[in-house]
Amino acid sequence: MLERLAAFPAISVPTIALEGDANGAPHPDPADHAARFTGKYLHRTLSGGIGHNLPQEAPLDFVHAIEEADSFAANAKRTASRT
Repeated sequence: MLERLAAFPAISVPTIALEGDANGAPHPDPADHAARFTGKYLHRTLSGGIGHNLPQEAPLDFVHAIEEADSFAANAKRTASRT
C-alpha cells in the first residue's frame, strides 16, 4: 500500500494532520511521510484518549487546525501577490 501511495504526486496544499492518541489504528511515524508534503505541513497527535472521530472528540482542536491551515493558505496568497 505504501508503495502505491508513493507513486502519487506530492501534496502541495497547506496541511495539518491530526491524529488521536487512542485511535487504535497502527500509523507510521509522522516523519516517515512528511516528505510527501511540499506545502506547509504540521502533524499533531491529540492526547487525552482521543480516538478516530476528532470533530466530535476534540472539536476545538479540530476547528483550530482548520483555521490555522486556512491562515497558511491566506498568507501564501498574500506572499504570491507581492511578487
